[in-house]
Amino acid sequence: MNPRLSLIIGILCISFSPIFVKLAGVSPIGSAFYRVFVAWVCLVPYCIFKRKLKIDKRQLLISVAAGMVFALDIAVWNISLLKISATVSTLIANLAPVWVGLLSFLLFRKASGRLFWIGTIIAVAGMVILVGYQHILHLELNTGILLAVLASFFYATYIMITKNIMAGIDVFTFMFYSMLSASVFLLLINGYMHNNITHLSLKVWLCFIGMGLICQLAGWITINYSLRYLESTRVSIALLSQTVFAGLLAAFLLDERLGFNEILGSVIVLGGIAVTFLKPRGRKEDVMA
Repeated sequence: MNPRLSLIIGILCISFSPIFVKLAGVSPIGSAFYRVFVAWVCLVPYCIFKRKLKIDKRQLLISVAAGMVFALDIAVWNISLLKISATVSTLIANLAPVWVGLLSFLLFRKASGRLFWIGTIIAVAGMVILVGYQHILHLELNTGILLAVLASFFYATYIMITKNIMAGIDVFTFMFYSMLSASVFLLLINGYMHNNITHLSLKVWLCFIGMGLICQLAGWITINYSLRYLESTRVSIALLSQTVFAGLLAAFLLDERLGFNEILGSVIVLGGIAVTFLKPRGRKEDVMA
């Protein structure tokens, strides 16, 4: 599959996540656990039948670490939602592209390029307009904000870890071990917080199945596949568009109306993402269609 098409499909899939979480109406961390666990259970028969379980020690350790970082990202972000508004938390947690650009330069001395930073600034500006600048002006440094910043760092770390391992490992093998470690980790968090994750209604279970199959399994298989061929900086900035698609899905499925700010901000975010995918003059494209 064309890696760009794979990335678009993945972003559309994970954009359903807030819809399912809202429809489920239960503990966000409980939802996070079943999102990963359901996907892992569905992946097990395929991996066994296709003999996708073979992995060397180094790849195993990286896959397990990636799964724990992914679990931390979801857990920390959901906890921040309990302390500050969802709009502010979402904006801060989606600043992962900035972290990816900085970490790429600091750790690998890899410059992201002028177009990346121009596109990032445009996309972040669009995010500010989308969620409302008044929320930004009244920010106070509290635990919720710090947790949202930490979530964005975990998100960026997961993208970079995945990028560095995907070139030498099968996508399904990586997903099997990373989601297993994420499931165990999230189960421990739910146990520590004494969340009810068993006595639930049929509607909630259906939401969990939807999250597992659409958001986690289909979403992250396609995103991880795109990371084989696309730069992690580009993938991270493209993932900003999930906020836009989630808003459109909420308007269609939950009858939530989009105001002028939401529409304008969405257009600017998508415009910023498009800038990062422009081809610099005098440089060959790193990904062939």
